[in-house]
Amino acid sequence: MSESLKELETLQPVDLDAGETFSGKTSKRTVRGFASASSFTPDLKPEYVFHDSSHDAVVWFMDSSDPLYVFGPAGSGKTSLIKQLAAKLNYPVFDITGHGRLDFPDMVGHLTVEDSNMSFLYGPLALAMKFGGLFLLNEIDLLDPATVAGLNGILDGDPLCIPENGGEIIKPHPLFRFAATANTNGGNDETGLYQGTLRQNLAFMDRFWLCEIGYPKPKAERELLHRKAPGLPKEVRTKMVEFANEVRKLFMGEADGNFRDTIEVTFSTRTLIRWADLTVRFQPLARQGIQPVTYALDRALAYRATPETRTVLHELAQRMFPQQEENEK
Repeated sequence: MSESLKELETLQPVDLDAGETFSGKTSKRTVRGFASASSFTPDLKPEYVFHDSSHDAVVWFMDSSDPLYVFGPAGSGKTSLIKQLAAKLNYPVFDITGHGRLDFPDMVGHLTVEDSNMSFLYGPLALAMKFGGLFLLNEIDLLDPATVAGLNGILDGDPLCIPENGGEIIKPHPLFRFAATANTNGGNDETGLYQGTLRQNLAFMDRFWLCEIGYPKPKAERELLHRKAPGLPKEVRTKMVEFANEVRKLFMGEADGNFRDTIEVTFSTRTLIRWADLTVRFQPLARQGIQPVTYALDRALAYRATPETRTVLHELAQRMFPQQEENEK
């Protein structure tokens, strides 16, 4: 048995106070977790800010009778949210990302050669069911509906049968959890922004508890930038958050005013942090007449866009950061 499997066998489920775990205040409400983290548990990020959309996911972890389907726009932090909540409970997370060629065996496992012998290598789904933990299926709406239909029994709480491993039957561990993330709600992508997504089977979707995640509120992102880039002036951090939300409106086709055309890139919170970080690093360029905010914007986001979109981003930046340009003249 591998060291990883031995480690998973030692995990001890415990009852935790939900309020103390998630907010630091005792609530006398219980949530199940593990006594200690494992090498499969995501690292807890002290600077992570849980925004309002996290309430539903917290409640799900406290009473997860059904699997969870988390959907929302690109870069809204769906996967990060689930992983950070799992980290607070010391849950091992076994994740996999959906794509057009992903098959059921990729999730369950396969035979392999080890020390000249054939052995079965458990996949992420089998590990989560066998030892307890969170199976996280990212971008589930990129999967063929016929493939995900093979998960119906698992979603209903049935055991997993692995014929390739001598007919092993794995009953779901009491702390087995199933969560999926996607950009769509499993129906059609009416925005046309998420190419490759597929409408999922209605019976499959009926098994999920749905949770919509939006972008964090400006206050939460301002607080996050304060923690990640304290060297930037407060007014610059505030303008960056406003700029990111303007770009998101353009991406979603919800902008008004002078910029109304939809663009093909958007700001995730991760990109916003990268932009702030690069702006700090490129501050010395201001002495050469180079605008650090715009210079960093290109490297954080705009270089991924078409020339037309890049022009739109620069015009928007010049409108929202005029003070920086004047200071450098």
